[in-house]
Amino acid sequence: MKGSTHRRCSCRDPKTGKNFGQSCPKLSNRRHGGWSLRHELANRADGTRREFRRSGFTSSTEATKELAAVRALLAIPDEDDPAGHLAISDMLEKCATAKEPLPDYDETRRRLAAGQALNPKMTVSEWLDLWLGGKKRLRAGGYARYEVDVRIHLKPHLGQIRLDKLNVPHLDRMFDAINEANIEIQEQNAQRQSAVAELKAIPWKGTENRARRKWVKAAIDEMPPFRRVTSVNTQHHIRATLRAALNTAIAQRIVPNYNPAEHVELRPGTKPKALIWTEARVARWLATGEKPSPVMVWTPEQTGIFLDHVTGHRLEAMWRLIAFRGLRRGEGCAPRWIDFSKKSRSLEIATQLVQDGWEILEGLPKTNSGIRSVALDEETVDLVEVRRRLQEDEKREWGDAWKDTGRIFTEEDGALLHPGKISDLFDRLTTEAGLPPIRLHDLRHGAATLMLAAGVDIKVISETLGHSDTRITRDVYQAVLDDLSRAAAEAVVKLVPRAPHAIRSVIEERAVRSVAVGSAPECTCTCSCGAIPRPSQAQ
Repeated sequence: MKGSTHRRCSCRDPKTGKNFGQSCPKLSNRRHGGWSLRHELANRADGTRREFRRSGFTSSTEATKELAAVRALLAIPDEDDPAGHLAISDMLEKCATAKEPLPDYDETRRRLAAGQALNPKMTVSEWLDLWLGGKKRLRAGGYARYEVDVRIHLKPHLGQIRLDKLNVPHLDRMFDAINEANIEIQEQNAQRQSAVAELKAIPWKGTENRARRKWVKAAIDEMPPFRRVTSVNTQHHIRATLRAALNTAIAQRIVPNYNPAEHVELRPGTKPKALIWTEARVARWLATGEKPSPVMVWTPEQTGIFLDHVTGHRLEAMWRLIAFRGLRRGEGCAPRWIDFSKKSRSLEIATQLVQDGWEILEGLPKTNSGIRSVALDEETVDLVEVRRRLQEDEKREWGDAWKDTGRIFTEEDGALLHPGKISDLFDRLTTEAGLPPIRLHDLRHGAATLMLAAGVDIKVISETLGHSDTRITRDVYQAVLDDLSRAAAEAVVKLVPRAPHAIRSVIEERAVRSVAVGSAPECTCTCSCGAIPRPSQAQ
């Protein structure tokens, strides 16, 4: 266990071609060959033996000095600390394999005492890979979002930086580079959009026009494709991903108790608010094709038009559940017959179908609050029973090819519904019904709007939607709540009968006369009607 040094060369026996090793006849010359060292390390976790080996020293003194440094590092842990000996040996084995210099004794001792990782040269990229490896237990969507942030943004900008050297200026430079790239993307998108518009404006007929179209098409092909910019909200998510990864590193004592992601400043992000498709907004959309907000909600009348349009559709009950009970897309595709109770008129939301790429995955609802029991109205219960009879007919029609998934809503052969295809189907049905566009998820928002308009308590709405807190419900539907508040204010005023106000009539009459003569009315009373007082009263 004390280790040793020895001198050897690379000379080979010309007859056998084997290395002479210690039997080389030239080793009697002190300048021939080089010095090496070896030292036994603690066995690996699987029990296999290993050694620390290093060669290339020009003298015995150099090799002995290096061996003393190895002994000092191995002596840092207490004799009754096998985990410490294993950690030091792991560090030395990696150091020998990578042919790196030995780590500093004092720094290694400090890290071991603090429980920190002994590899001070771990990069941000290496740590993010380790951290992501421990996140595979997450839902597919959550892991995919982390992986995109790491692969697209964090590793390209920060990957080569040592983890313990990462600081706020590094993050500032990353976000500055992202914003500069956004400007470039916007310019390239505008250039391509202009070229596409020019191509559409060129007539088809005529030799010159055909040549012009060919030239413009070639120019478009050489341009970068349309790309999305990294929005402020996405930048906040990138920072949140890095903050979570660094917090884990701090908890595991890999880095000191400092998280630079906590201190980088970004422009405040904005969450889109739900807006109702009023007549004015519909008219504006018809004239310009622009949606007032990414999140739009149908009025009760528009929701009724949609439900009338899908009457008799094989998925009518699903559309009704989303429209009235606010199920998420994956929750609407996933309910099982064992989750439905005709007697209690309820549906247990215990699973959902998630789209990962184009693959369908089954998982739990989005949050713990998403696991809930939803009360159903009588008509919805009847529609689900109609769906049961229709499914029995489909099962008999498909025979042995029927896929028994146990779901209420399926494809015609019993296969799972694809969430992406359901969104596309919803868009087509919306267009067929002549309604302004909304996302399928916005139909869930419409359910909240209907419940708000019906005067349902915000706590009940939050539980029905599967929100973990009523504040989430209030934040998402604040604009809708404001509209309802204004309507309530008008309704309250109309409840109280009022007699005509005589003074107000006089004031209005005087105001009309003053406008005619170009001067403000004078007030002879002591009321606060807003008219200009006489000089004597002002004094």
